[in-house]
Amino acid sequence: MSNELMILILAALSIGFFHTLLGPDHYLPFIVLSHARNWTVTKTALITVLCGIGHVGSSVVLGLLGVALGIGISKIEAFESFRGNLAGWAFIAFGLGYLLWGLWKIRRKKPHSHIHYHEDGTVHEHSHGHSTDHLHQHSKVLTPWILFIIFVLGPCEPLIPLLMYPAATSSISGMILVTAVFSLTTILTMLTVVTLAYYGIPFLPMKKAEKYMHVIAGATILLSGVGIQFLGL
Repeated sequence: MSNELMILILAALSIGFFHTLLGPDHYLPFIVLSHARNWTVTKTALITVLCGIGHVGSSVVLGLLGVALGIGISKIEAFESFRGNLAGWAFIAFGLGYLLWGLWKIRRKKPHSHIHYHEDGTVHEHSHGHSTDHLHQHSKVLTPWILFIIFVLGPCEPLIPLLMYPAATSSISGMILVTAVFSLTTILTMLTVVTLAYYGIPFLPMKKAEKYMHVIAGATILLSGVGIQFLGL
């Protein structure tokens, strides 16, 4: 193994780790949605890993096509920037929609009264809330798929220009090795942070905020999108 390839492998490890850790959009959506929707740790881990594979895999495929077809790095970076822009707006739209759904869900569950007047002159009042179970079942199915699509749209910005193209100048096997190291590091970092948060959240004093968890989840995802779109996170 050449010194250049060893340097690229070490770079793949460090870039994969810090790129993921410093990008809260890589783990916050899973943390807040897992708590809001009462996912098991297995389901949380599975969704996180699948989204991580989609996130890294889309850039890997694009990078391989770029190398195979001899596409210039500037064109690849321009397309990655376009995808990143789409992902940022998708996060914002999903977060805002989820936040509004959470507010609607709270309002529907809040008991309210109806007064009934009868022909005999008697009056009675009763209170009730509206069920949201049917819509909740649909959202349980849609939420992981929406997350997956957003993560497929979102590029791993450093992968192609900093790792894949430089490694490809040495050898194809070297490029595959560097790409694999970066991909595994990214996915494992996502999974580690999400799992630690999954077991850590129950220790936080959040009992009073439980009924607002869907709203909090939506706001967190919305802010993640704002961070991507306007702060370059």
